[in-house]
Parts: sequence; structure tokens; C-alpha cells
Amino acid sequence: MFGVSEFDGNPKGRHREHASSLHPRGDRGASGIKRGDEGGLLEAKRASREPRRLDRNGNYVTGVPRDPVVLALDSAGLGCSVMVASGETVLGAQSDTAMHGQAEILLPMVDSVMRGAGLPASALDIIGVTVGPGSFTGIRIGLAAARGIALATGARLVGVTGFEAVAAGLARSSLGVGFILIALESRRADLYVQLFDHAHIALEDPTATMPAALNERLTRIIGAAPLLVAGDAAQRAASTLSQRPDTMVAAGSAPDAAGVLRAVLR
Repeated sequence: MFGVSEFDGNPKGRHREHASSLHPRGDRGASGIKRGDEGGLLEAKRASREPRRLDRNGNYVTGVPRDPVVLALDSAGLGCSVMVASGETVLGAQSDTAMHGQAEILLPMVDSVMRGAGLPASALDIIGVTVGPGSFTGIRIGLAAARGIALATGARLVGVTGFEAVAAGLARSSLGVGFILIALESRRADLYVQLFDHAHIALEDPTATMPAALNERLTRIIGAAPLLVAGDAAQRAASTLSQRPDTMVAAGSAPDAAGVLRAVLR
């Protein structure tokens, strides 16, 4: 569908390293990329495209505005997921929890989701993709796929951190509950963490920290305020915070394509 050649990399996903870059402006992995800045991924600026409505045959209906069609990808963490939506209306989604083999399954998942939604590649307005932290191989696969699709379709490319994807993916009911600590797996002894306020606004840059140091760190920043712990390492982080009052865990809150979609649309 996209005319993007197969990209390798470690076809079976062996020897997957975990990227140390925690911020899209870091000096490794997704270097120079930040949310909303396609310049870090594309070599040339693109003219903005005004979203247009499609008829049932996939043809544009001129003069009638519509919500942007967004393709969201995540392969930075455990497994990978794909979602296509028109604004907040999800048109198709797939996910795979396998820890290896993203290079073989990501593009076929994209093709399947697009065909299932009945959309041509030319319908895409925005490509959203996670830029880390996470598996170095997984991040590279996701970025390669996203960039290739963007180059083939002319869609705008937006990088989203795993922290932003989790924050955006949390239920709206979590707004106003206090502070949010997002903890992501490093697959080492430490954790990747970032603190957000009740409106899901980041209060600090992402960092790597040992779980035993979390309570002291949080007490210094937010005192004993209510806290919601989210992310794919939420349980591991929360286990060290048992002495904190009003601490809750958001189950099933790993980064995924749904969170990428919501982050792109914010």
C-alpha cells in the first residue's frame, strides 16, 4: 500500500538493547526529535495539508473539512500496536504482545489496519510514533516505518515520548486526582520516570532512577500529595511507595498506539 521497502534489522529481534535516550532531544536514539516537531525526522519541510473529507470510495470531497486522519504507531516497548483514526474516531487498530519480531509484523499490521478501515494511503494527514524510551531496536523500527510512510504519503510526522503516550492515554477521570508518576521499564535495575501534574502537564524532564530513591524524590517535589502511578513499570515503582498515603496504580497503562493518537491530537 505504501510502497515502502522492507526494513531489517535484526529480523528476529535478538540482542535487543534498551535505549538510554530518555528525551526526544537526547543525544542517542531518537536524537533531535520532539513532540510536534517533524523537522527532526524529515529532511525537508512539508507544506501543511488541509484535511478533507473522503467519500465511501476513498476519494476526496473538496470544500468539506474533516478531522485529520492519524496513523499512530508504537514499537518502543513490549510488543507493538497500530491505530488509525479520523480525529478521535478510531477506524481500526491492531496490537501484538510479542517481545521480538517487530521488524516483520509492524508494516503488515499497518497495511491490515488501513485496508480494514477502507482508507488509501493518501488519506493520511499525520503519522504519530513513539520516540522512546524503550528498546533501541524497537524505537528504530518504529521510526523507520513512520518516516518511510510519511515520505511516501506526504503526511506530517509527529514524535511522542512514551511518557506523553501514557499521560494522554489515561482516562479523563484521572484529571484532578493529584500528581501522576509515569514509570517505564528499562529492563535493568533502574526505572525511567517522569512526573506530571493533575492536568497531565510534565513537571520535570524524564530521568532514570533507582526504585529505592523514588519516595525521597517524590516527597521533595510534591510532599504527601495524592499520587497516581502509571506506565508499564507502575507496579514495580508503586511497590517502593507503600509508605506514601493516597497512592494508586493505573492498571494496564503501558504506552501504546492509542496513547500516541491522543497525544498527537492534544
